[in-house]
Amino acid sequence: MSILDSFALTDRKALVTGAASGIGQSIAIALAEAGADVAVVDRDLAGANETCQSIETLGRQSLAIAADVTLKNEVENAVDTVLRSWGRLDIGVNSAGIAIRGHIEDISEADWDRVLDIDLKGIFLCCQAEGKIMLQRGAGSIVNIVSISAHIVNRPQLHGHYNTAKAGAFQLTRVCAAEWAGRGVRVNSISPGHTLTPMTAHAEDETQATWLANTPMRRLGAPADYQGAAVFLASDASAYMTGHDLVIDGGYTLW
Repeated sequence: MSILDSFALTDRKALVTGAASGIGQSIAIALAEAGADVAVVDRDLAGANETCQSIETLGRQSLAIAADVTLKNEVENAVDTVLRSWGRLDIGVNSAGIAIRGHIEDISEADWDRVLDIDLKGIFLCCQAEGKIMLQRGAGSIVNIVSISAHIVNRPQLHGHYNTAKAGAFQLTRVCAAEWAGRGVRVNSISPGHTLTPMTAHAEDETQATWLANTPMRRLGAPADYQGAAVFLASDASAYMTGHDLVIDGGYTLW
């Protein structure tokens, strides 16, 4: 196998959550470009269908699946749909997430629960459902989309519940990796920096200015900046790698 061949995902079966837009959508398309068939999972079925259209123009198969990652039965149904359609699951990318701002003393219990449910519990439920299937075959790769917020306290925006959830997802990745390493399933994560997506589009000009001023590369991230890392972690090119978090932030966490 050549080094370039080791990055190929030819005929592998992937599931990507939060793939109706943003980073999840970009990664789903990248996996298809590398040769995978991709199940697009999101609450936004219309957006999921748009992602599927992009995948199918690349000559790959796709599935649009409406699911809420905070609901165990819907996550399990999404995985079951992939199995019924394609017979196996090789790759899971867990990208669904939300961010709500607020000073820690003002965060409501409802907002705390909502963010933790989606950004931490959702990744747990996805890892659990994907992992069970992969462990049966003794093979598979899971990639969790975390955040630099797992490693730092953000500024100027404040969202302690988001930071807490992402830190939990970072550690969950390591726990799953440690428990499953000897059984053929790898689990890694990507921590994106400040990125222009539909989720961050509302950020005020002064917020984005602070992000830019504190990013050594002097630009914000784009969803496409994470495609290569996702393909690498999903592929045989990273076959001896598990429990690792790839920070991709234009140097933001250096300062």
